[in-house]
Amino acid sequence: MVVGVLTLEFALHGNDSLKGKRRVAQSLKRKLRNKFNVAVAETAMQESWDTLVLAAVTVSGDAVHARGLLQKALNMVVAAAEAELVDDDIAILSL
Repeated sequence: MVVGVLTLEFALHGNDSLKGKRRVAQSLKRKLRNKFNVAVAETAMQESWDTLVLAAVTVSGDAVHARGLLQKALNMVVAAAEAELVDDDIAILSL
């Protein structure tokens, strides 16, 4: 079994409330879930108004498939995100 984790960190320039951050987060989470069938959650910096950290997770029997799916998800986020993507990472864990 292989678990793939995509971690995304965004800078939310000009955001001045947690409500604005939540709007951006919900939109990204919905797009990732609907298009790639991954689990998505905000994983860090939850009280910060100007930083959003999301993690998307997939489980697969094949590391190549998991990495490919998460790379496609990353490409979609880069193209569609309302916020500046400042860091990303794909980790593949074999269990």
